[in-house]
Amino acid sequence: MILTAFFRALGQIDDPRFRKVLMLGIGLTIALLVAACAGVFALVTWATGDSLTLPLVGEVTWVGDFLGIGSIVMMLVLSVFLMVPVASAITSMFLDEVADAVEARHYPDLPPAPHTPFFDALRDTINYLGVLIVANILALLLYLILPFGAILIFWGLNGYLLGREYFQLAAMRRIGPEGANALRKKHGMTIWGAGVLMAIPLTVPLVNLLVPIIGAATFTHIFHALHRRSNDG
Repeated sequence: MILTAFFRALGQIDDPRFRKVLMLGIGLTIALLVAACAGVFALVTWATGDSLTLPLVGEVTWVGDFLGIGSIVMMLVLSVFLMVPVASAITSMFLDEVADAVEARHYPDLPPAPHTPFFDALRDTINYLGVLIVANILALLLYLILPFGAILIFWGLNGYLLGREYFQLAAMRRIGPEGANALRKKHGMTIWGAGVLMAIPLTVPLVNLLVPIIGAATFTHIFHALHRRSNDG
């Protein structure tokens, strides 16, 4: 079911309505990553100045040039870590548009879903971002203790967090917060597995730009499959 939902999401890239949201999501994702990297670049430049004195080496004057040349590489590397909160924010912003496009093609018999009020969506986004950031900061200790398992910890942790958010947002549109919570708890392992499927490409530069919108579409399909299964049961 997870892979079926994922490939259905990929198969809708040719849909002009879906592609428009995808391009907007990629553009905003790049903008957020550039802004974040610019902030890191400015902070490092401020901390080091035009030159840096190192023990046994002396004064190093090429720090600024190195940072300038390496800014693109730095953005690609930082994108691996920054894409988790960025994906969370982008998904929250575009979920309704993505879900509408998915449902128009694959579930045309459904009535229109009420859109989440802006301030409710903003509150949920901030809450999820806070949890994501705090959880990943705490996970840094595990990365240091278990360096060889760091990538698996990253995928498992963020797969759980992103899966929870993606599914909750998709389900709330149709069955409200209480129904979404109940369905998520009933199918927790499936949702976690789908979240891991989204977390893995987040660690691949450039590919990770597609994850927020493709993830929103994938979890729209997953919600409908699980909701239908629960009703049939």
